[in-house]
Amino acid sequence: MPCPHLPEGLLPEGLLPKGFDATDPDLLRDRIPFPEFARLRQTAPVWWCPQPPGVTGFEDDGYWAVTRHADVKYVSTHPELFSSYENTAVIRFNEHITRDQIEVQKLIMLNMDPPEHTRVRQIVQRGFTPRAIRNLETALRDRAHAIVEEAKRGADAAADGTFDFVTKVAVELPLQAIAELIGVPQEDRSRIFDWSNKMVAYDDPEYAITEEIGAEAAMELIGYSMNMAAARKQCPATDIVSQLVAAEGQGNLSSDEFGFFVLLLAVAGNETTRNAISHGMHAFLTHPDEWERFKRERPATTAEEIVRWATPVVSFQRTATQNTELGGQKIAKGDRVGLFYSSANNDPEVFTDPERFDITRDPNPHLGFGGGGPHFCLGKSLAIKEIELIFNAVADALPDLTLAGEPRRLRAAWLNGVKELRVRASA
Repeated sequence: MPCPHLPEGLLPEGLLPKGFDATDPDLLRDRIPFPEFARLRQTAPVWWCPQPPGVTGFEDDGYWAVTRHADVKYVSTHPELFSSYENTAVIRFNEHITRDQIEVQKLIMLNMDPPEHTRVRQIVQRGFTPRAIRNLETALRDRAHAIVEEAKRGADAAADGTFDFVTKVAVELPLQAIAELIGVPQEDRSRIFDWSNKMVAYDDPEYAITEEIGAEAAMELIGYSMNMAAARKQCPATDIVSQLVAAEGQGNLSSDEFGFFVLLLAVAGNETTRNAISHGMHAFLTHPDEWERFKRERPATTAEEIVRWATPVVSFQRTATQNTELGGQKIAKGDRVGLFYSSANNDPEVFTDPERFDITRDPNPHLGFGGGGPHFCLGKSLAIKEIELIFNAVADALPDLTLAGEPRRLRAAWLNGVKELRVRASA
């Protein structure tokens, strides 16, 4: 029986590979499907992607793939029509996840709708004020230079002069930034990194991490954070945690809410910025003219182009709260809608020569931090600062860096992840 969502003749035969699904982790382990996205934008910008019930953790028959910049923005800015809460923002879970496990994730801010989302966001944004970011800048600049110098020393000691940019450089600053922001002691920071890795790596067989291990890591991180919040409630200090959980008369987070907030930071703040930095280094080394330009000019537009180019989150989802229409298609209440940021950030209707890596691109209305609306990335300023600091440090200490191998990609359903990028310290 034909799928009721799929208008006959919408896509000419052969336009997409048989069984194409842009959330397939086997596909994303190999590449981002830019050619298929281009065909969808031109032919069926809102396209029904059928899926067998249960294969993604959802007992439905698929989702609408939204690939144009304008449509992704529209869905993002209309939470009354498209809910993050109903099925969460994660477009694909492992097939073994239970509905109860999905329901628990609704406690994370990413998966809330207004007005509850508004309340929580108004509290946590105290940690991301321009003043708060400025207060971190000196410490993060020092850490960025120390990270790169350590990587350089390791490369000098290696027989072939190579090192893995991901583990030696890209992972460190985002982790340190979040730990610095919430006051995690130095001796505990490796535990935060380990937990965050386990939470997103369950789709990649190389890591031999099951969904159960990922869930355990999440609970350990939440427990650690809740204990930190409880301690600050009893003895407030002059730090961000105290501002969020012990602010008299200003509204505050419960210990549970703080625990889930740190969980969100560990994935949305740590993993995404790490992958932006990894992809950014690869982009520079495969576009040597842009690397020379960066070393010479250090354009202020660089970090935004790196995020557009990398688009660390390939897709999130929303669920229709009522019957509506999008891109000429009738969307039924309860339908899941996939927002493909990787496609939107390469939409030629918005970006001139989108396939070109151009660190002076301006304007650059990319959707790498979300499509606007209530879920626009709270940590954007911090992420941009981290990217600026780490590439300035690399350009200063390792200006002659070259590529020593192709990047090895993470097997994941919605992250554009790089797990290894071997580079050589000098030509």
